[in-house]
Amino acid sequence: DVQLVESGGGSVQIGGSLRLACKASGHATSSHCMGWFRQAPGKEREGVSWIAGTSRSARADSVKGRLTISRDDAKNTLYLQMNSLKPEDTAMYYCAAVCTYLYTWDDRRKYANWGLGTQVTVS
Repeated sequence: DVQLVESGGGSVQIGGSLRLACKASGHATSSHCMGWFRQAPGKEREGVSWIAGTSRSARADSVKGRLTISRDDAKNTLYLQMNSLKPEDTAMYYCAAVCTYLYTWDDRRKYANWGLGTQVTVS
């Protein structure tokens, strides 16, 4: 199993930046595929970005050009660099890992393991 712990959230002004981190432990080397999701109050959890290995990635249209996913396998850590933040980016951000080949990257059913989330508030 893989344990995931997110960090780096906080309150930031419009146009500001944050970098989220997700530390993986346990059978971390099996986390070839990892993703970031977010959930705002009263809304469904939505996919933000996904990475498989070091060269394949995808992101939601709403965050293109502003949010970038990356990973440091030596540190077993996934990152989400968030720039030019908007109020609509306010949400709890979750890290996910251990993927099935079924489902698209932005379908939460694709991932077996989840962190508890880190809150991002933009105002």
